[in-house]
Amino acid sequence: MLQISLQQTRPSTLEVELSCQSGELLALVGPSGAGKSTVLRCIAGLQSPKLGQIQCKNQIWFDDKSSINQTPQQRRVGMVFQNYALFPHLTVAGNIQLALDHNKQHTQQCVDTLLAQVHLGGLGQRYPHQLSGGQQQRVALARALARSPKALLLDEPFSAVDRVTRRKLYLELNTLRRGLDMPIILVTHDLDEAAMLADNICVIHQGKTLQQGKPAQVLYKPDNAAVARQVDVRNLFKAKLVEHDGQVKLSWHDYLFEVGSTNGLSLNQDLYWTLSPSKILLHQRVRPSHGEHENPLTAVINDMVTLRGITTILMLVDETDNTVLQMDLPEHVAMRNQLKIGEMITVSLLSEEIHLMKE
Repeated sequence: MLQISLQQTRPSTLEVELSCQSGELLALVGPSGAGKSTVLRCIAGLQSPKLGQIQCKNQIWFDDKSSINQTPQQRRVGMVFQNYALFPHLTVAGNIQLALDHNKQHTQQCVDTLLAQVHLGGLGQRYPHQLSGGQQQRVALARALARSPKALLLDEPFSAVDRVTRRKLYLELNTLRRGLDMPIILVTHDLDEAAMLADNICVIHQGKTLQQGKPAQVLYKPDNAAVARQVDVRNLFKAKLVEHDGQVKLSWHDYLFEVGSTNGLSLNQDLYWTLSPSKILLHQRVRPSHGEHENPLTAVINDMVTLRGITTILMLVDETDNTVLQMDLPEHVAMRNQLKIGEMITVSLLSEEIHLMKE
């Protein structure tokens, strides 16, 4: 396990607490300048925090109280940089050999094994400029693994390649990591990338860790509104809990919604609520329902956009303050119901999926 606790005020603020199990991939997400790459540099020993402790597999790499600060070589960290940092004058094999510490008779065998592991067999004698961006990324990964590292750090490794190549690399990394018994930390701006690859996500903002947890928990049920803003929650609104007919309900505009859980929040207390766009159900015209609907809401379609088979509907709930609620539908559902901008529709908000939180 890799456990990190970092604190400092200069030159940049750090107040970081996070952990990553062996064989687990932890994604650090947050805006530019949040401190994600700084955390990686501290773990690798390329930068020293003022206070704190870094421990990996029961070995202390940094501890200000004990004056322990191991060198990058002593920590045995594998790191893949954003620009890959390959030596242009060395071949692929030469770049990887630099990281090996085995005796010479096994060097070529180790290089061949690593190249096969990253699907670059037979390309050892090429130079970096003769490779595509995706291939260079694989060489950087092979070089990081050549050290037999105790932890693997990936600093936005996919940002320099096109989207098609990136998706292929996602699949390769996902397959490769199953055989790696070490903590893996990935820095990324892409929330979809984090959700796809990570076992856990840690949100960092202004040098502070706001929340760490499973992707579904962090992205759809964040601890508070500050985390919700950092993970780009699309439906985030202010409201209050009130008592109505002996039941606690969520008061928002002219609506009183049932909620599955009050999350420990008190009546008449200012709070925020969120609901995933995919958890809003359309009352279909082609198959009208009968009886009571769960948390029904009527609004005007303000805008529509379709991407890769999913149509996002922007519904204008209140014209006075331009409150817009977003709903995601399969494209064929939007087409079958002949939804158009300016039309009135009715939807249901699933009570169990309404998530309440503090500021």
